Amino acid sequence: MNQITNFTKGFLKENPVFVLLLGTCPALATTTSAWNGLGMGLATTFVLVMSNAVISLVKDIIPDNVRIPSYIVIIASFVTIVDLLMAAYLPALHSQLGIFIPLIVVNCIVLGRAEAFASRNNILSSAIDGLGMGLGFAIGLGIMGGIREILGSGAIFGLKLHLFGQVDGMLAFVLAPGAFLVFGYLVAMLNIINKKI
Repeated sequence: MNQITNFTKGFLKENPVFVLLLGTCPALATTTSAWNGLGMGLATTFVLVMSNAVISLVKDIIPDNVRIPSYIVIIASFVTIVDLLMAAYLPALHSQLGIFIPLIVVNCIVLGRAEAFASRNNILSSAIDGLGMGLGFAIGLGIMGGIREILGSGAIFGLKLHLFGQVDGMLAFVLAPGAFLVFGYLVAMLNIINKKI
């Protein structure tokens, strides 16, 4: 597989959120706004790239019987770095995302890519895979958050659009039912696009 295909597969063909259906919990819970979705996606991207690279480097020296716990320790180290950096430099976003930042440790995307790709490939391919999958995740969450924010509050990235006149938007899209509706429609749409490609 060439590196361009390796990088771009996470955008459409193997999008972690809408095709592989991984990371559904943060996708539904953190996408109340476009900023929240992008913030969660970019935090996960950093963890994916770094953990894939490190796991690819140490894969041959980790015994098979402690492989998964070792991967989790590596992933948790990078999640701790992201958590502390966000708390220091992006406190508003950090408080919005809350518990979902530490939960990146057990996100199926991160551990799945470590097990399925980084443990079998070189460092460059693993880092590129992590970047592509992470950006696919970030774009997916950003789109989902943007749609929910537009329909739920009549704004995008906090800027009012006045699409609904004097009404701010439809509250259901900011709440859990709206997350499921938007998620379902985006999954269906991406499946249709992938069948045509």
